[in-house]
Amino acid sequence: MQIDFHHTVTYVTARLAGFKHGQADIIAHAAQYVDDATSSGPVYFENGAIFSRISSAHEMVDVRNLQKLANQQAWLPFHFLPGNDGLGPGQNPEGSFVRKIICKPDSPIARKMVRQAILDQDKPYGLHRLGVTLHVYADTWAHQNFAGLHHEINEVEDPVETGSSGVFDSVGDRIKLDMIDDIAPALGHGRAYVLPDMPFLAWKYKNGHGEEIRRHNTDEFCEAADQLCRAMQQYRERDPNFSAPGIGNKDMHRIQDLFGAIKKENAEKRHRDWLQSIREGVFSFGSEEVFYAGKSDGSWKGDALGTSEDQRQYPWKKHFLESNWKLFHDAIQVHRLYVVHDLLPQYGICAA
Repeated sequence: MQIDFHHTVTYVTARLAGFKHGQADIIAHAAQYVDDATSSGPVYFENGAIFSRISSAHEMVDVRNLQKLANQQAWLPFHFLPGNDGLGPGQNPEGSFVRKIICKPDSPIARKMVRQAILDQDKPYGLHRLGVTLHVYADTWAHQNFAGLHHEINEVEDPVETGSSGVFDSVGDRIKLDMIDDIAPALGHGRAYVLPDMPFLAWKYKNGHGEEIRRHNTDEFCEAADQLCRAMQQYRERDPNFSAPGIGNKDMHRIQDLFGAIKKENAEKRHRDWLQSIREGVFSFGSEEVFYAGKSDGSWKGDALGTSEDQRQYPWKKHFLESNWKLFHDAIQVHRLYVVHDLLPQYGICAA
């Protein structure tokens, strides 16, 4: 999924779950920032203080994508959560270990990850961690049947749109899809290009086992949005067992209509259309002005460090320890530690 879902749809579902604007803004910003936090290592301050950070994503052209450990530290806990083939703790799917690593929508592992974020919410970074968790949870729908490591399971042959969006109708587009499945690394859904990320798309492909896989992104994204809303309703109730109602019919129809109507390959353009719809008040919570700045003026990083540019040292800001940027980085470290060291081992998965 891309910024149109991770930021704006997450914001919408947070409001529909009952969060006020300020809280929903933090949740949605954190959910999107998972894709934008590509820098790692220590941050040095002029007063001698040091803050250590990790990255939750890599740029597509990044040497770390060639390193097994770096891949597992970013792609598995943050983007391609292992699904254990939908089985519970102590159970193993037939076949090789990679079957345990393949991402599955709304898997028992994913639900337990969400449960932990709900139970562990009384931290300064509670809402930030919820946003991070919801990013990973949503991606289990978009990234299903792919794995966050280099493996033949991620092979994609003959990817083709089966719907009528018209986005990939040109000869050039078809050539591009044919070329990508040959030159992109078999990492995650790289060989499927952005086909899994487009909310309006229906498409199909053959996987590494020669099986034909058909996907209808709109249905899958609607299900993901509803489950995100339910998770946030449980969070607000402070009860992971709460029977949450999810998104009401009218708002769900609006979400579904927007998924189908905004037929653009460019994610930033889709994001702008969603921001405009929120501004126009098409949802039951009314009109809101929503903003996202990942690495530019007005960004969380700029607020925390005084600049969004990379520097050898930064001036110390009194509010740094309470800043959204610092709390987000706290959240992704806690999330990765929990997923890798506590959650996945319960399912017999040792990763990173």
